[in-house]
Amino acid sequence: MSVQVRQATVHDLDTLVPLFDGYRQFYGQPSDPHGIRAFLGARFAHHQSVILLALDGQGAGLGFTQLYPLFSSVRMVRTYLLNDLFVAPHARRRGVAAALLREAAAHARALGAASLSLSTALDNAPAQALYESLGWQRDRQFCEYGLAL
Repeated sequence: MSVQVRQATVHDLDTLVPLFDGYRQFYGQPSDPHGIRAFLGARFAHHQSVILLALDGQGAGLGFTQLYPLFSSVRMVRTYLLNDLFVAPHARRRGVAAALLREAAAHARALGAASLSLSTALDNAPAQALYESLGWQRDRQFCEYGLAL
């Protein structure tokens, strides 16, 4: 399968919305194309994230990843949170996720970032195996916490 990965723009919303909807439904959320279009449109309008889009040879959407810029105060460097990664069911196990992860790393490097980070479910062994095969390392020094507001 031929896979092209490029940075998405607001003009890609028609391709991104169904992919993002599939991503949210994978995590048990209801379908909400209108809300997704507004959410992604705001990210583009305010330059709050970078979305990388994977396309097949005919330009159909295969998957995406979304990066949010962060900064490490201690290290005084830019980092990125790889917050979302999704591949359409018909395109899985064809190298799309690996292509998105490689492009995310290249994009962050090109912008001078010191690192990328992500979180995944403890029982998501396939994703963990993919990450580790591409050089990602599990954090063994810090525990991650959250506070619902």
